[in-house]
Amino acid sequence: MHKKKHWYDYLWIYTPFYLFLGFFNILFAWLGMIEFMIPLVIAVWKGNKSFCNRYCGRGQFFNLLGNKLKLSRQKKPPKFLSSLWFRYAFLIFFMTMFSFMIITTIQVFSQTKNLKEVVTVLWTFKLPWSFAYQGTLLSDGFAQFCLWYVQHYVDI
Repeated sequence: MHKKKHWYDYLWIYTPFYLFLGFFNILFAWLGMIEFMIPLVIAVWKGNKSFCNRYCGRGQFFNLLGNKLKLSRQKKPPKFLSSLWFRYAFLIFFMTMFSFMIITTIQVFSQTKNLKEVVTVLWTFKLPWSFAYQGTLLSDGFAQFCLWYVQHYVDI
């Protein structure tokens, strides 16, 4: 018996789509903010993890890669990853990095700081800025925000 597919069963397509677009212009990283903000809004609005349980495109994508395409070793993660101290420490780290991202973006918008000119992929490989950003009519602050988002949240 096959389970009836719903529209939200196909949200996994969004994750590789916006990551792929980011290779052509870093400004597409703004699409990643949708995956950042919607879970927060749903958690506050509903008071539960319904986004994670049903709508998370990234989780669906990893499930597809790991279970259906057999790209997982099928080993349980270490217990410390689900411990309360680790979860809170990661939350503090995440919110600290997010705060730095907002501060730097505001500085670029207000022109008190210049746009960073190197894109570091996976915290290792440095690419020239022209590879990911060709300039637009938008302020450089939009690009700076994307740069921080890609380097600190997509790479993790």
